Amino acid sequence: MSFIELPHTADVKIRASAPTLEGLFGEACMALMQVMFGTDRKSGGVCRAIDITAADTESLLLDFLSEILYVSEVDGLVFARAVVTISGRHIHAALDGEPFDPTRHHRGTGVKGISYSGLSIRHDANGYMLEIVFDV
Repeated sequence: MSFIELPHTADVKIRASAPTLEGLFGEACMALMQVMFGTDRKSGGVCRAIDITAADTESLLLDFLSEILYVSEVDGLVFARAVVTISGRHIHAALDGEPFDPTRHHRGTGVKGISYSGLSIRHDANGYMLEIVFDV
């Protein structure tokens, strides 16, 4: 995993990095799942596809994570893997996970939403880096 939690006064702030934009979006998804459910997550049980188009990269990321949050809560799913493809301002993601199990997935923090505040995506010779705040 290429993400860390940064100090924040009231919410959860994450910094993630990856060599590609697709990898960065996948890391952001895994960070969200870890914050919400802890590290005991398994793939291979339930798959969901997400397709989103947005005006810019930041909006695409915010909409992507918001959709994952929605699907996770409404369908009671915990994702352990995300395979992401980005083409222009469109994302397709195949999410792999399992049903929520209160005996294993109770170690996290409830996330109410994804914030534009403090959202930044940077690209340099080393790849991509993201800072994002999850409203808890």
